[in-house]
Amino acid sequence: MKIKDNILKRDSITVEYFYTHTRDRFKVKLLTKPHGFDRIIADQNLHRPGLALAGFVELFSFSRVQIFGNTEIRYLNNLKVKDRITSLKRLFEFEIPCIVITDGNKPVEELLDLANEYQVSVFGTEYSTTKAVYFLSDFLDDQFAPRISLHGSFVDVYGVGMLFTGKSGIGKSEVALDLVERGHRLVADDLVILTKKGEGILMGSGTDLVKHFMEIRGIGIIDIKSMFGVRAIRFQKRLEVVLDLEIWNDNSNYTRTGLDGSTRNILDVEIPCVKVPIVPGKNITVISEVIALNYLLQHYNYDAAKVFQDKLNQRILEKSKDIDRAIDYFEHDFE
Repeated sequence: MKIKDNILKRDSITVEYFYTHTRDRFKVKLLTKPHGFDRIIADQNLHRPGLALAGFVELFSFSRVQIFGNTEIRYLNNLKVKDRITSLKRLFEFEIPCIVITDGNKPVEELLDLANEYQVSVFGTEYSTTKAVYFLSDFLDDQFAPRISLHGSFVDVYGVGMLFTGKSGIGKSEVALDLVERGHRLVADDLVILTKKGEGILMGSGTDLVKHFMEIRGIGIIDIKSMFGVRAIRFQKRLEVVLDLEIWNDNSNYTRTGLDGSTRNILDVEIPCVKVPIVPGKNITVISEVIALNYLLQHYNYDAAKVFQDKLNQRILEKSKDIDRAIDYFEHDFE
C-alpha cells in the first residue's frame, strides 16, 4: 500500500526564518543591518562563489545561500580596493539571498558597505567551513524535505519507532497510553508528521499545537508529560514499524509464520507493516512489545521465522519418521 495523501513540500523560506532558526543552533551572527530579511531562499543547497568573484558567472548559483570561507576571504584581501569592489559588485548584481562568512573571518569593509547598499544580509559564524556547511546543509535539507501528515499514534517502544494506524475509535490512543504506563515513550498522538530525512529514513514528530496531549474517549484531553513526567515523551523518533490495527475479519489474511512480511510505502520509503487483528481478550500492548523486540532481533540478523524454517527443511531432508521429543530423558519431578 502506498500513501499519497497530505504530502507537503516547502518551496522556499525567508532569510529571516533562516536566521531565526540558525542563530542559536549554529552560532550565526548578523554582521550588517537587518536588510533583506524578506528575501527568498528557494534552494536547499549552499554555494561557494569563488568563481563568481573571479569573474566567471555563467554557472553562478545565485539563488542559494552564499558561503564565504577562508579561500573567498583571502582572495578578496589580496585584491586591490578597486578590483575588490568590482568583484563584489559583480556578485551583488545577482539576487542572492544572503551571505554566511565562516571560520570567524572578518569581512572586508567593502563587502559590508555593498551589502548594506544592495540590502543583503551578511552573517558570520565561528564554525569552520566544513562544519558550517554540514550543519547548514542539514538544516536546509530538513526545511525542504517532503513531509506527510498521518492519523495515528507514534510511540518509542524499546527504542523502536512504532506507528499505530487504523480506523477512528479502534483504540490507537489507548494502546499508546498503555505503552507509556509500561515505561515506553510517546512521540505524537492523533496527528503524526513524518519527514523524509535522507534516503530511506522517515522521522516522526507531533505538531507544535498538540505536542504530547492525548485524547482518551470517555475521559477527554490529558497531558502525558505532566502526568507521567519527561521520561514518558520524545519530540522526534525514526519510524521503523507500522502496526495496522483492525477488527478481526474472516476474509483478511493474517500472517502465521512471519515469513511473508509486508511493507507500507510512505514517501517512497518501504516501512515494515504488521496487520494486527483486534479480538476480545487480545493484549495489543504486549504484542506491540513483542513486535518491537522481534524487530530488534532481525536488526541484529536473527529472524526466528527463518531459523524455524531452516530447522524444518533440515528435518524434511533427514526424512525422519519419528517426531522427537524436545528432551531425551525426563528427570524425576515429584512436585
